[in-house]
Amino acid sequence: MLYRHGDVLVQRVPALPAAHPRPGATLARGEVTGHSHRFRDPAHVQLYTAGAETYVQVTAPSADLIHEEHATITLPQGTYRVWMQREYSPEAIRRVID
Repeated sequence: MLYRHGDVLVQRVPALPAAHPRPGATLARGEVTGHSHRFRDPAHVQLYTAGAETYVQVTAPSADLIHEEHATITLPQGTYRVWMQREYSPEAIRRVID
């Protein structure tokens, strides 16, 4: 299952790889607007990093991913890989800026 929340992509994965817990409930901050992709209730999630990868475990029955400019997405309990969308141009492959 793949979810898109603006420039943030979230994919359900079968298991969490070897990873380190990360504090907070914010997945990404918008460089242009300063808005953030974050979970409404930090107690419902645990973020992790594994190298350059970000993961989230939804520990409650569900967790709402919110942002000022996007519709709320409700993720069911489970483990998810998170990454930022990229775009191609002849000059470079770069992150999409929100």
